[in-house]
Amino acid sequence: MAVVAAAISCNRTEIVYEDAVLFRNTETDTIPYRIPAIALLQDGRLLALTDYRHCMSDIGYGRVDIHGRIADKDGWSEPFVLIEGTGMSRAVDCGFGDAAMVVDRESGEILVITVCGETVYGHPTTTRQNPNRVALLRSSDNGKTWDHWKEITEEVYGLFDAGVHGPVQSCFVTSGKIFQSSRIKVGSHYRIYAALCARPNGNRVIFSDDFGRTWKALGGGDALAARAGDEAKCEELEDGSVVISSRIRGGRIFNVFTYSDVTDGAGEWAEPAFSGAENEGCAAVANACNGEILFMPAKRQDGGKVTLALQSVPLGPERRAVGIYFKEIDGIPQPAALASNWSGPFRVTDKPSAYSTMIPLDDGSVAFYYEESADPWPRGYDMVFRVLDLKDITDGKYTPINRPIWKR
Repeated sequence: MAVVAAAISCNRTEIVYEDAVLFRNTETDTIPYRIPAIALLQDGRLLALTDYRHCMSDIGYGRVDIHGRIADKDGWSEPFVLIEGTGMSRAVDCGFGDAAMVVDRESGEILVITVCGETVYGHPTTTRQNPNRVALLRSSDNGKTWDHWKEITEEVYGLFDAGVHGPVQSCFVTSGKIFQSSRIKVGSHYRIYAALCARPNGNRVIFSDDFGRTWKALGGGDALAARAGDEAKCEELEDGSVVISSRIRGGRIFNVFTYSDVTDGAGEWAEPAFSGAENEGCAAVANACNGEILFMPAKRQDGGKVTLALQSVPLGPERRAVGIYFKEIDGIPQPAALASNWSGPFRVTDKPSAYSTMIPLDDGSVAFYYEESADPWPRGYDMVFRVLDLKDITDGKYTPINRPIWKR
């Protein structure tokens, strides 16, 4: 299998990021915020996005906008509108929400994929003929300007129309982080992976070797990553194999895709494995919620270098107490081994809290962006940003490869 190692360096601006509530719902607000997505830009700044839900509910029920803020050496910018829904019934641009984001490791181009339109993912009237729609946006200047949005609904759904399982009736790219490989480069860019929440038959994964200009189905149109899965994220093992971590009540589902031909994306998924309280996994008591998986280099107390997996979930009961489990990754684990025997969790908050995402910063600390509230509905959540030290997350068992410089 052709796996290419990346050695990318760039001169970033040294910025000290501080904890902040980036979007706050007050007692008088009637339009709630939801859904975190965050990315480290090529120039060292951070871009944070969130839904602004005029319709008071999920994308598909009416107008939704996406708002953003950027952090630089002077702090966080004022909120700005990345894209605005029209609120027009049955229009493709009725709303835009559930942003998923990635920054290309070489060019610095930003890609954002969103759900768009006025169809609801789980509603029976949302079908292949009237699907949950998909759009993308790009910026090639670190977020200063953005291209006009482009619909890619048919490009995504068409990948599965001829599959043995029949057409996908409804799907969307899970919000938060789109994963980019650090090892595989077949086309013009390092490969990116987007996990689909899809019905029927659960998760699929799509990939692109030209940074989202064209897409293929990982393993082909018949490949199913997790039939019982919901919102999901991807990561990568040391040989380029792909890990999926998917939302399910009580914890997560893990699976591993192994390539037989990396060029074409051929290969197969193993048998998915549940991770929860019964196998000392990523337990989420009485809830199912979107979280984030992150693999990063770390050092043990004995000085040994390892790959450490982090997984965020609301610890519960129900959607509260977002926390982070951790686990040392040894070689190329099978799903059952990956799903069991996690350590922690580190409690980020004790308050009602739900969706979360995280990315590594240059020094080895973790940028964590999540929903938190004293009263999550109908006012929505505050969108909270924190910088977390790996030593704190792991109760001193692991430290980042580089010295932390970020403030709290």
